[in-house]
Amino acid sequence: MAEHTSSESAADAFLPFALPDIDEAEIDAVVACLRSGWVTTGPMTRQFEFDFQAYLGDSNLQAIAVNSATAGLHLALESVGIGPGDEVIVPTLTFTATAEVVRYLGAQPVFVDVEPERMTISVAAVEAAITPRTRAIMPVHYAGLACDMDALLDLARRRGLRVIEDAAHAFPTRYKDKLVGTLDSDMTVFSFYANKTMTTGEGGMVVTRDAELAKRMRMMRLHGISRDAFDRYVSRTPAWYYEVVAAGFKYNLTDIASAIGIQQLRKIDRFALRREQLARRYHEALADLPLRLPAVPAPGDTHAWHLYVVRLAASAGIARDELIKRLAERGIGTSVHFIPLHRQPFWRTACDLSPLHFPVADACYESMLSLPLYTKMSDADQDRVVRTLRELLA
Repeated sequence: MAEHTSSESAADAFLPFALPDIDEAEIDAVVACLRSGWVTTGPMTRQFEFDFQAYLGDSNLQAIAVNSATAGLHLALESVGIGPGDEVIVPTLTFTATAEVVRYLGAQPVFVDVEPERMTISVAAVEAAITPRTRAIMPVHYAGLACDMDALLDLARRRGLRVIEDAAHAFPTRYKDKLVGTLDSDMTVFSFYANKTMTTGEGGMVVTRDAELAKRMRMMRLHGISRDAFDRYVSRTPAWYYEVVAAGFKYNLTDIASAIGIQQLRKIDRFALRREQLARRYHEALADLPLRLPAVPAPGDTHAWHLYVVRLAASAGIARDELIKRLAERGIGTSVHFIPLHRQPFWRTACDLSPLHFPVADACYESMLSLPLYTKMSDADQDRVVRTLRELLA
């Protein structure tokens, strides 16, 4: 195995695991927003919602902009009446937000294992976990690849369950030639966090075809007030009166963030193409190394390539944590997606979880790491990652 030298480290700038792709268009849009006087939820947010719905291409959808995907998941569950005593099935291989929003409402997340190839929620595990208290399933489109949605939706229909898609990784992902967000679930929630395929800094979007659910989420995202603040503030006649009809939340997206989102959305096809190119280059360059490469999409599907997650083979001759450390010493950032929730102290204790209950997710976790992948990454940057992996895994 090749040894690291200090001269190599000094010569190469640090390559982050992720980096947002923001240029003058976003900066100019933010400046224009600041000069307009509208900095909180207003015309830019409405435009962003309209543009997002238009991109998805389904006129029956409604888009509700929120300040995070976590907020969106919370609003989605609240809108369908999830509450104390209810159960919501979630995968263990996800970020804690997927589960914590269930607890916000006094309900119980029920954790299940994932499929070994895609690392998305196991439909068989979901079916085995359903009880009389189960109200909803929250599948997570892991790393940018869609879950087995036909099987999940069929199961949900047969058992009378809601389906809320956690699509934080999955824009724009296609499942059987349909964009995630246009499938037959109750709602889909997207994330625009800094490391996602497009960003607003912090932010998210919920989409649904159910007008009543959309109405409820719009009201609850801003304190449970019966009138849209934007409508009140732009009215040319006195419009000061409003009613608080529910104990709502403060989940609205600002116009500053929406201005960024509008510009990012205009670039999303270019972003997606570049991510696909980088993923293909990784696949070709790493094929002969002791690594299990990410699953590729089936015909008719596309992968958003939010993450490029590899798993070390037993023959690699180096432990995952040691590999991460040595890559960092050589100026290459990586991450792990995710530490399964059954291993997190809170969930392990609160839900009496054990690795024995989740053999697939646990084995994936032990060997996985996410390699750098972002649209500003050059071919030379990627070649450096590949070259370093070859040195460390030789």
